Amino acid sequence: MPIRQSGSASFFGGLAMINSQNSSRLPNRAGVGFKGEHADDVIGQPKQVGWFEIHPENYMVAGGPRLAVLEALRADYPLSMHGVGLSLGGGERLDPHHLADLKRLVERFEPAMLSEHIAWSSHGGLYMADLLPTPMTQQSRNQLVEAIDEVQTATGRKILIENPTSYLALPQNSIPEIDFITEAARRSGCGLLIDVNNIYISACNLGFDASDYVDAIPGDLIGEIHLAGHEADANADETVLIDTHSRPVADPVWALFDRLIARIGARPTLIEWDNDVPDWATLRAEAALADRHIERFSKVGPMRVAS
Repeated sequence: MPIRQSGSASFFGGLAMINSQNSSRLPNRAGVGFKGEHADDVIGQPKQVGWFEIHPENYMVAGGPRLAVLEALRADYPLSMHGVGLSLGGGERLDPHHLADLKRLVERFEPAMLSEHIAWSSHGGLYMADLLPTPMTQQSRNQLVEAIDEVQTATGRKILIENPTSYLALPQNSIPEIDFITEAARRSGCGLLIDVNNIYISACNLGFDASDYVDAIPGDLIGEIHLAGHEADANADETVLIDTHSRPVADPVWALFDRLIARIGARPTLIEWDNDVPDWATLRAEAALADRHIERFSKVGPMRVAS
């Protein structure tokens, strides 16, 4: 598949226009990941957060109550679809059945944002239920650009790609991560989903300066921001942080978030809490805290969701 250049293909001009039209429905304030146990607290109730994120893989079904709940949620809130199973960084052609299912969901629910991880989770027809690290090399970047192109062509949508969490530096890495993701975005015409918690964890685990990384991200590429909690590894002999999504956002992550939005302005910001999920009041309060940070530190305040 040819690698399209973002400055030369009118195709990506059309994608940018589509994304701009849809992103107007995703406000520059905090959203949360939708959990089934919170459905009664959310659906049909007064709006309490800016938007919701869902993993499309959880809704790739023919029908039934799961899609009915999503229809009801979509009637009240903008949606962001954040994929976890495309295996963008795996160096193989993407699963055509997965792409077809994703396209159907996108067409039916019209999410304001569509995103995926820079990672791999399948190889040779085998699926691993994890997000495994992609080597930061020229070859893998070329393959990533081709994979992004394939998704954008299949869905007719500009996507965002998320920076990874790193626990060790792969020996074959030859390109700094910030250069790797920025060049992939520029060449493919996609945008960036910046997970600030991932940056902090990777900086602690690999020994680089998280502030330098945050300062180097091109603001024009950032379409969405993620915040989450983490934990230290249970092994007392190690000083490794794990991206567990099981705790409130840590103070150093808030500080990096404030630093980022002070430079680039407000962006749609997700509170990720996927393990040890709290009650709705606790999750809503964490989103409200993110909104206060956006109000205080961003050079452009959050857009409010129309009632």
